[in-house]
Amino acid sequence: MARPFVKWAGGKAKLAPTIVASMPVGLRRYVEPFVGAGAVFFALDAERPGTRAVLSDANPDLIEAYTVLRDEPGALSARLAALQERYLASDAEGRKAAYYELRAEQPGSPVERAARFVFLNKTCYNGLFRVNASGGFNVPHGRYKNPRIHDAALIEECSRALQSAEVRLADFGSVCAEAEPGDFVYLDPPYHPLTATANFTGYTRADFGQAEQLRLRDTFEDLSR
Repeated sequence: MARPFVKWAGGKAKLAPTIVASMPVGLRRYVEPFVGAGAVFFALDAERPGTRAVLSDANPDLIEAYTVLRDEPGALSARLAALQERYLASDAEGRKAAYYELRAEQPGSPVERAARFVFLNKTCYNGLFRVNASGGFNVPHGRYKNPRIHDAALIEECSRALQSAEVRLADFGSVCAEAEPGDFVYLDPPYHPLTATANFTGYTRADFGQAEQLRLRDTFEDLSR
């Protein structure tokens, strides 16, 4: 069964079956403007395979990884297998060096960039995705004993599930504006900070702050109407 191929802060893997069970029967399309790791989409595919979907996010690295996963699973699988072999064969210092070496690279092809994205996600601290003001990934190395960087069967299943999905790099507002009667729109945005310091919205260079939260509120009301 397809399931999230990356870790993601605030992922809904445990809640996904409950969310899918609440969806109406015979929905026209599934629309998710903050797709993240896609736990709800993959759970929906398990229950209703072939459902048309629009999956979008403002994170270009994430969306490119989805696109490569859908369209070039074999090439992605081969590259991840090579990265895993090299990483797991190294000692602790070698793993750390390999991580920071790849983090500093700027691969030239979509497959190489997608593999780098998955590798960093599986080996960084807490599987966190965070970028600085320049858009550079800046999460430190994690300390996993045996991380599962390459999973050929999972890549194949995710690619199959994504064949019915349109994957798009887009702002949530533009995607929601295209929703039509019969579409099921699932919104799981960055949460509004509870305090001035206890928050994390650094999934992209553009912070998801107060103005975006208010715009999201208005978008939600428009969708409901």
